[in-house]
Amino acid sequence: MCLFITSLNSGSNGNCYYIGNDDEAILVDAGISCRETEKRMARLGLPMSKVKAIFVSHEHSDHIRGIPVLAKKFNLPVYITPGTLLHSGSMIDLQQVHNLKEFETVTIGALNITSFPKVHDAAEPHSFIVSCRDVKVGIFTDLGIVCDQLIRHFAQCHAAFLEANYDEEMLANGGYPYHLKRRISGGKGHLSNKQALDLFLTHRPAHMTHLLLAHLSKNNNDPQLVEDLFKNYADGVHVVVASRHEETPVYYIDGTGGKPLEVLGQLDLGLISPLPYPA
Repeated sequence: MCLFITSLNSGSNGNCYYIGNDDEAILVDAGISCRETEKRMARLGLPMSKVKAIFVSHEHSDHIRGIPVLAKKFNLPVYITPGTLLHSGSMIDLQQVHNLKEFETVTIGALNITSFPKVHDAAEPHSFIVSCRDVKVGIFTDLGIVCDQLIRHFAQCHAAFLEANYDEEMLANGGYPYHLKRRISGGKGHLSNKQALDLFLTHRPAHMTHLLLAHLSKNNNDPQLVEDLFKNYADGVHVVVASRHEETPVYYIDGTGGKPLEVLGQLDLGLISPLPYPA
């Protein structure tokens, strides 16, 4: 059984990632509005009825802003750690809250979702691996450093959403105040293009087919720069830069490791944080 993946939005203005199979799907984060989430999924031919849960990586507003309305409208369980919920300032209905624990696997239909801790300036930040049978997709954004847990999980993936937030020279020479530059690059903020590329070059598995570069900074990065940088070293991996303005196409991940890319457009699949900051 394969997985279908898309980034509905990626950046400091909102993050939302879709991972599913033919029968069910989840969202990792929902930082854009309910209306915009529905609109973008509809353009891709992805019915909201497929979505069975929302998993929350951390409490920053660009990851949770749309959750209360989306979860209420579609009666979706929200998997969130107690610390993240406490610090979120979000109005999530507590009846919809499910306690998320690190390294625990949640099973939703044929999907298995495993969370693990990451380094970021949030209460209890987590990354995720979503698997369906032998196919694995990682969601790795908002990363201060490339830690051992990230390396171990990245090396399992057939596809991954991986943060490439900033170009080191652009950040250093840009107009952000010093304290914000330190926050972004100081080990609990975000991964630079170079850090993400080093992870990719050193630890990508032979069976990886797709890499979606995510959470690019509006002011300290350039999509074309990132795309060119990674495509120079792609070696058969299909590299996509996720937009902060629109959804990506839907990508089909079947775990065969060498099968040509299949991009699915209109699929027939059964038709408020106290810590926001620019990145």
